[in-house]
Amino acid sequence: MPTDAIRRAADLIEDADGLLVAAGAGMGVDSGLPDFRGPEGFWKAYPALGRRGLSFYEVASPRTFETNPALAWGFYGHRLNLYRQTAPHAGFDLLRAWGERTIHGSAVFTSNVDGHFQRAGFSARLTTECHGSIHHLQCTVPCSTTIWPADEFKPEVDADSCMQLNEPPKCPSCGALARPNILMFGDGAWQDRRSRGQESSLRSWLDAVRRLVVVELGAGTAVPSVRHFSHGLVVHQGARLVRINPREPVVPTPRDVSIRGPALESLMAIEAERAR
Repeated sequence: MPTDAIRRAADLIEDADGLLVAAGAGMGVDSGLPDFRGPEGFWKAYPALGRRGLSFYEVASPRTFETNPALAWGFYGHRLNLYRQTAPHAGFDLLRAWGERTIHGSAVFTSNVDGHFQRAGFSARLTTECHGSIHHLQCTVPCSTTIWPADEFKPEVDADSCMQLNEPPKCPSCGALARPNILMFGDGAWQDRRSRGQESSLRSWLDAVRRLVVVELGAGTAVPSVRHFSHGLVVHQGARLVRINPREPVVPTPRDVSIRGPALESLMAIEAERAR
């Protein structure tokens, strides 16, 4: 891990008056969450789906809730249980502490649906979940734009078949099957009201920040939502970018910092440099 890049990242963070954490799926790997990169990664995490030759794109689809709701909720129910049981890694605490030292604090823009930033103590008001949250539900129809917490739903899943065993959640308004409030593949029914409200709060926060530093972690180009957001802040707001990625660390300008590595290891290296 290049010392110069670590030093430059530490200096940028020290000079920031606001810190934006931009995170993709790679942020959760150090917490022990599965990496769905490529069919092999997905099938390793869900061998029952691998035996049936089902891809992530096929299972993570609103159509599966129509054709095989037990399978759809087997997959998402397993993920909901996993995210509830898994603790965010120590890198979340480092990022939150860095943000607390700045004038305007920190905010989050993430494509992750696991809710780990809120669990790690980041402001719920300033955490934008651009693909939604597995901890919230919506109607599959949908009969309305209503979004409600999934707190009362306790999935029972047969891991050998990836099938849900207990009663699925229902829409409180019309009684139809409920689904996670997550943007899926080929999804025209996703209710984005909650995510749009989060981004509105984030935009107001960004208006007040003058020396913005974006620390982007584990956000690749296959699903580029987070990368596009980071790039927009660099181009339109003059933000400085620290991009941490084990495979795709290239940055848009020479002013930005590229660190090739996993999230936690890289964050710990930056913290060690800051403490010197």
